[in-house]
Amino acid sequence: MPLLRFIPEATNINFVGARYFAFAIDGLLLLISIVSIAYQGFNLGIDFTGGVLMEVKAVHAVDIGRLREEINTLGFGESQLQFFGGGECDRPANSCVLIRVQPKQVAAGGDQNAADQVVARSIKGKHGSAFSVRKTDVVGPKVSQELFHDGVLATLLAIAMIAIYVSVRFEWQYGIGAAVATGHDVLVTAGLFSVFHLDFSLTAVAALLTLAGYSINDTVVVFDRIRENRRKYKRMNLADLINLSTNQMVTRTILTSVATAISLLPLFIFGGPALFDFSAPILFGIVVGTFSSIYVAAALLLYLPAPARTVEGAVEATA
Repeated sequence: MPLLRFIPEATNINFVGARYFAFAIDGLLLLISIVSIAYQGFNLGIDFTGGVLMEVKAVHAVDIGRLREEINTLGFGESQLQFFGGGECDRPANSCVLIRVQPKQVAAGGDQNAADQVVARSIKGKHGSAFSVRKTDVVGPKVSQELFHDGVLATLLAIAMIAIYVSVRFEWQYGIGAAVATGHDVLVTAGLFSVFHLDFSLTAVAALLTLAGYSINDTVVVFDRIRENRRKYKRMNLADLINLSTNQMVTRTILTSVATAISLLPLFIFGGPALFDFSAPILFGIVVGTFSSIYVAAALLLYLPAPARTVEGAVEATA
């Protein structure tokens, strides 16, 4: 038996009774997200705007923090630096660096490719004596826009496939609830990128997909308990059944979310700018996803036709 329990093992909270308050909070978050995305859009990173990609190698191990500061003094847009290895890059270790730089946007009618070439020449000119440039690539805006569209499509397909799986694994009513709850969590977290102008890159898409998988995990756990209790308490009405099932799982859901958040805190605190745009949205999404799994997903079943087994239970109750 645990010596310390933060949450009572058995709770008796009226989750269904608080659903209108929960719907109001979720509705406000959705409204803020939609308005921000519609009017401000996203602060697109290098992956979705194009830029210069350079592979450089030094004779000695590289101080990547100092190199990042030097690159930033050139006055260009966003920059991303990371080590890569393999082959001669392992002799010595941390001697090869991948540099991605986002050039300033040119005026209408200007030559973006020419601006990208200026970036490449500037980096070579500043560090030409310290590094040997192994490779230089220029990613154009057209390719970057395709990446953005593919990232959005991947996120939408993930939500759709989750809903289809839940519909097949449970019943179609659960699939609708899962789609709404997961879509809400992803959209609100995407709104966080827009509201606070966080860099929206392929890392952001990875964060949203990770959040979708985490969110549906909590939702399915609650749905599975509802399905079990429908077989056990056939005469219980759906509202009481949802309250019972959610109370039985709320301790597990909250402790799982807290444990996940604790594992992300070191990335959030010590990960620096490179990991902030990944860890911060996931931490926010865990809070939103836990809230929606507890208060929203199951409560949506009240507004859909009763699942088949609930109907059977009602028939038995009247017999």
